Amino acid sequence: MLHRHLPRRTRAVGAAVAATAALLVAGLSGSASAGPAATPTGTLRTDAAPPALLDAMERDLGLDRAQAERRLVNEAEAGATAGRLRAALGADFAGAWVRGAESGTLTVATTDAGDVPAIEAQGARATVVRHSLAGLDAVKSRLDRAAQRHDTTDTPVWYVDVRTNTVTVRSVRPAAARALLAAAGVDRSLIRIEKSADRPRPLYDLRGGEAYYINNSGRCSIGFPVTKGTQQGYATAGHCGRAGNSTSGHNRVAQGTFQGSVFPGRDMAWVATNSQWTATPWVKGPGGQNVQVTGSVQAPVGASVCRSGSTTGWHCGTVQVLNTSVTYPEGTISGVTQTTVCAEPGDSGGSYISGSQAQGVTSGGSGNCSSGGTTFFQPINPLLQNYGLTLRTTGDDEEPPGEEEPGGTWSAGTVYQPGDTVTYGGASYRCLQGHQAQTGWEPPNVPALWQRV
Repeated sequence: MLHRHLPRRTRAVGAAVAATAALLVAGLSGSASAGPAATPTGTLRTDAAPPALLDAMERDLGLDRAQAERRLVNEAEAGATAGRLRAALGADFAGAWVRGAESGTLTVATTDAGDVPAIEAQGARATVVRHSLAGLDAVKSRLDRAAQRHDTTDTPVWYVDVRTNTVTVRSVRPAAARALLAAAGVDRSLIRIEKSADRPRPLYDLRGGEAYYINNSGRCSIGFPVTKGTQQGYATAGHCGRAGNSTSGHNRVAQGTFQGSVFPGRDMAWVATNSQWTATPWVKGPGGQNVQVTGSVQAPVGASVCRSGSTTGWHCGTVQVLNTSVTYPEGTISGVTQTTVCAEPGDSGGSYISGSQAQGVTSGGSGNCSSGGTTFFQPINPLLQNYGLTLRTTGDDEEPPGEEEPGGTWSAGTVYQPGDTVTYGGASYRCLQGHQAQTGWEPPNVPALWQRV
């Protein structure tokens, strides 16, 4: 069974959501008790979206400037609302997504009809489904394990699709998908098989903000500049190089060395650079413009996302599904995000960004930027966590307030996932949206990211 029905929780859920409603509304309206930084839009700096990013959103999503700006605001607020509802619904939660040209509609799925009033009270649409997100994630995990011992060349992609409340398997041959399901021993009724001729592959010869070269031959892309203590460097795709490989910059000047790389399984790596190179909080946009990075809050399903690549430049699309598994000729990788953004060889390793929030580095895909396609990116937060890296952001050089450290388990630089709990200043908080903590994002200051419990 994927869902354990819990009717007695209905009143408790409603009370929990009602108790947080005032905080959420205050945060969204920017009341006197909560400064601009405490609102979801203030936390994610939607007002600082660069013109180049907005231009690309207009072009690729068919929006005008006002719609693009409103979409970023709506997505910031939707992420915060979904995070609070996920915490309140607990085991009933079955996913959330935004839709509409301006992402004006947030839908939250639950397995308990008794949760509907609480969801609607937060301004979201409710849908009652059969399977919880945790249950579907467990099914996908069984497919991941089966893929380690089963040929998935003809079933290259599988993921939890919250909008259909299924685990979807994309397959070149339906018979191959059925063989994978049999190997995993999963209930066929939970699976949706989607026939597709796509065969994703890593996008070698790439870039992100700037191109770089591996061992003076293959070209890849810088994803996001990072630091590790005093060491500077950048995050990129694992298939671009192995630990020990040397790199040179876009100008062919000696640059650094791969310190760690995972591929397949995941598609993550980082490069430590020499003293000639300085990590900056920027992604290179059209015409060489700087696009600022202010954090790494994960965008919800349906949200807009833009990519910078050395072959095709700036292109935008939407987040289709999270936590996807995809099989390349080299093997299967898991935990990537699927998008509608196009890409071509030469774009790998490049930056995916929603507003000013870093999302991940280009992994692979199918199609191209003439006919369209599907791409996958390695999320940035697991990469940062795996290697103990700190994302370089525009707030890094700001002086912290001269206050006595309040103490607690919360720590800047730590990657937090929804549901994680910390203490800060004598109070306990629950994480609502995945992100890497940074100075200024202490739990009391960012109700879009943390809920007091």
